Amino acid sequence: MQKIESVKEFGGYLNRYRHDSDRCRCRMTFSVYLPPQAEQAPVPAVYWLSGLTCTDDNFRVKAGAQRYAAELGLALIIPDTSPRGRDVPDAGDCYDLGQGAGFYLNATRQPWSKHYHMYDYVTGELPALVEAELPLVPGLKSISGHSMGGHGALICALKNPDSYRSVSAFAPICNPVQCSWGEGCFSAYLGDEPAAWEAWDATCLIQSGAVPPPLLIDQGTADEFLATQLFPQNLQAACESHRVPLTLRLQEGYDHSYHFIATFIGEHLAWHADALRG
Repeated sequence: MQKIESVKEFGGYLNRYRHDSDRCRCRMTFSVYLPPQAEQAPVPAVYWLSGLTCTDDNFRVKAGAQRYAAELGLALIIPDTSPRGRDVPDAGDCYDLGQGAGFYLNATRQPWSKHYHMYDYVTGELPALVEAELPLVPGLKSISGHSMGGHGALICALKNPDSYRSVSAFAPICNPVQCSWGEGCFSAYLGDEPAAWEAWDATCLIQSGAVPPPLLIDQGTADEFLATQLFPQNLQAACESHRVPLTLRLQEGYDHSYHFIATFIGEHLAWHADALRG
């Protein structure tokens, strides 16, 4: 775990690291914000999963989350969105497949299956690494994300409800088996059998009986992808049918951008902090 950047912010440090990943079989980059409280004792962590085309840099630069994390005593763990490198398969000019579009699943179809294991990376390898090397409370974590990363946060929490104290998302892809983003990636990464896709779909997981930790979703009503890619109403219906508590907030006039995230990230982190303290 090689530190390649360190910047002081709000009394803490925003660090960037590289390491060789066993699960993704390439060199991975991730960022960590350690609040000032981490100089005195280990702190809990919130994992942030970013969306299509992003790296770890988008959130740490655009969201304004470090100020709130410093006030709340939270570490922020910010992985990349996919494996990367010259030897890692990509899809050329296709922004929603390949590098930058790992979809937080474990690929089973060639050529993707050698490297694209972002689910194992986010839920297993990365937490084990950072908890061993940094002043974090082992196992005390929550998870959040945006768009494809919101999808990732939901499935990580649904598949591992005892691993996270809470889960939140901004404009998540709630029912990817029903949208073109999900269909394109799932068919490439998992094959053509839709039954295999449902294991990586939050709405399908809830319909199958999975129960997440406390769940908060913010969705902008002016989001350009709301009607065609995101389908929060499907997730809401599944939660209502299976009596799964869900706080779904429709935020009037907000779009899909980091302006939306920056507006409400403080509320999300405070909500996670309460769950982590509890």
